[in-house]
Amino acid sequence: MPIARPQRPRAASAPRPQDSRLRLILMLGALSAFAPLSIDMYLPALPTISRDFETGASEVQLTLSAFFFGLALGQAIIGPLSDAFGRRRPLLIGLAAYGLASLLCAFSPSVGALIGFRFVQGFAGAAGIVVARAIVRDLHTGVAAARFMSVLMLVSGLAPILAPIIGGQLLKFAPWQGIFVVLSVFAALLLAVIARGFGETLPPERRQTDGLRGTIVAFRGLLTDRLFVSYALSCGLSLGSVFAYIAGSSFIFQEVYGVSPQAFSLIFGLNAVGLVIAGQVNGRLVGRVEPLKLLTLGLLASSLAGMTLLAVVLSGSRSIFAIVPPLFVIITSVGFVMPNATVLALAGSPRTAGSASALLGVLQFALGAAVAPLVGIAGSATALPMALVIAVLGASALAALLVLTRGVGIPLPARAAGVSEAPASR
Repeated sequence: MPIARPQRPRAASAPRPQDSRLRLILMLGALSAFAPLSIDMYLPALPTISRDFETGASEVQLTLSAFFFGLALGQAIIGPLSDAFGRRRPLLIGLAAYGLASLLCAFSPSVGALIGFRFVQGFAGAAGIVVARAIVRDLHTGVAAARFMSVLMLVSGLAPILAPIIGGQLLKFAPWQGIFVVLSVFAALLLAVIARGFGETLPPERRQTDGLRGTIVAFRGLLTDRLFVSYALSCGLSLGSVFAYIAGSSFIFQEVYGVSPQAFSLIFGLNAVGLVIAGQVNGRLVGRVEPLKLLTLGLLASSLAGMTLLAVVLSGSRSIFAIVPPLFVIITSVGFVMPNATVLALAGSPRTAGSASALLGVLQFALGAAVAPLVGIAGSATALPMALVIAVLGASALAALLVLTRGVGIPLPARAAGVSEAPASR
């Protein structure tokens, strides 16, 4: 009688590398989506909030300024903390605080309280943005990082497409407070996923241990790096023009050009489609075309579109179809500006990626905080302030890159330690 051989238990199959990469992209994309979700989802409700609190457009736009300022300050603090304590702990604390702040926004008794709670929401949400960029620098360098950032934009780029549409639809059957409840639920779900499935990407031996002094030294070194300043400033000014569009478009589209909240959200979403497409085209081109050239191309397109927008508004045209094309180009150009400027700026900062990422965010969102009230300075019956701010910032971004990199422009391979597709050592 044959003896049955005991069967050895089969080893569990290891996760495939592409599965891990996909999970990482989805997670970092969700973290990067905090800003567009927090901004774009409630844009269709700005006129409603203004009526509910019986205040003007400029006062309501201060809720955007407060959020931008919170994002800027939060990144300046949380970025260096992530260099010292690792990426995981600051991220989890930030997610929890963001969820609570979103609920406080929903129950704001006045526009002043909403402005304060939006600042707290932005400060906490900065953790997701600054840590996501730092994680990319932890794992990838050079061209591989630029390609990863472009793929990341495909995921995070869905936020500005879907957020205003979701917000517009929510307003059909819920007050504007429901938008902030949805944001709180999103934060809670992401917190649960990351707490369970996200590991640390910055090992203890690579962390900064010099405390506040080390942070100050890192910031000083970055601010005296002409190349870092050129990439960070050009990116910040370019995104400032986008923030001007974000702050003014809801009032201008609905009150100057007479579109409904739902139509506005569709136009806003279509503009964001261009951003996603440009990001993917950039990912295909990077490696064959130098990131600096792609960055210059994006800034040139944005500058020309800004001037065209200003000319259309000065002509007195009241056709929505006259201003949508230049706005589409301005938003689309970010798909070339943001990934290339970010990778070029972070290329020389392997040990202080959190601090470098923080300074990038400070420049971007501090400008957003500054320009948001300007677009409503003449009231909600004219598009001229928005068009003027966008045109000036777009031209300034291109000038900053051309002037500051003149004579010292270094291609990415020379600044980054390693440009292969392989991740950087962990």
